[in-house]
Amino acid sequence: QVHLVESGGGSVQPEGSLRLSCAASGFDFDKYILAWFRQGPGEERAVVAALYTATGMTHYPDPTMGRFTISRDNARPTLYLQMNLLKPGDSGIYYCAAAPPHAAPHPWYSAPYYDHWGQGTQVTVSP
Repeated sequence: QVHLVESGGGSVQPEGSLRLSCAASGFDFDKYILAWFRQGPGEERAVVAALYTATGMTHYPDPTMGRFTISRDNARPTLYLQMNLLKPGDSGIYYCAAAPPHAAPHPWYSAPYYDHWGQGTQVTVSP
């Protein structure tokens, strides 16, 4: 059974940094596509970073490009999200997600592509 557990959230001032972790178990971690999503109050989940394992390709939307970095450690196995220069608009619940590579009508970095989710970790950026 796929199990994803996020940690590392918290409160930080603007322009600060946080590193989120997602401990994974129950599946072939090095074969799955992995991503981080953010959900703010009243908002839908939106991708902040995604990693296509087979090719090493990453996806960052414009708001996080250059500030966030997704990475993985297959030996642990754990997914990470390094977040720098945080802004108040980055606040929300952060979820890690996993999916095996598959054909789908949705982009591989969109929420509907993923069928396994963690419980989320809260990130708050405020002065």
